[in-house]
Amino acid sequence: MQRSLLKSKIHRCTTTHSELHYEGSCAIDENLLEAANILEHEQIHIWNVDNGERFSTYAIKAERGSGIISVNGSAARRAAVGDLLIIATFANFEEAEIAAFHPALVFVDADNRIKEIKHHAPVQAA
Repeated sequence: MQRSLLKSKIHRCTTTHSELHYEGSCAIDENLLEAANILEHEQIHIWNVDNGERFSTYAIKAERGSGIISVNGSAARRAAVGDLLIIATFANFEEAEIAAFHPALVFVDADNRIKEIKHHAPVQAA
């Protein structure tokens, strides 16, 4: 049996561009792509913290070190400049792979610069 698990996420990044008439996709600073182990053209899920929108698209590279998070094409209607986003990817794993797997959890500052990378989430307290 395979299970679909969170592979990576960029947590609470800030939308820097919203380009309705761009071809599509989401441009992400290449530093963030590498830190989160997201490949160009990989499917991503985007969850907008500010308005509750949830949608999927694919990642493309933005200039390294630019801090760019650009939501493009029709998805631009779901994220405005300044909105906080969570960008996530998932992967399928065999049961035998799960124990050794740890997701890449990338936390950024207000300028989309990497603050911290974790590989597990804390247990939520009651």
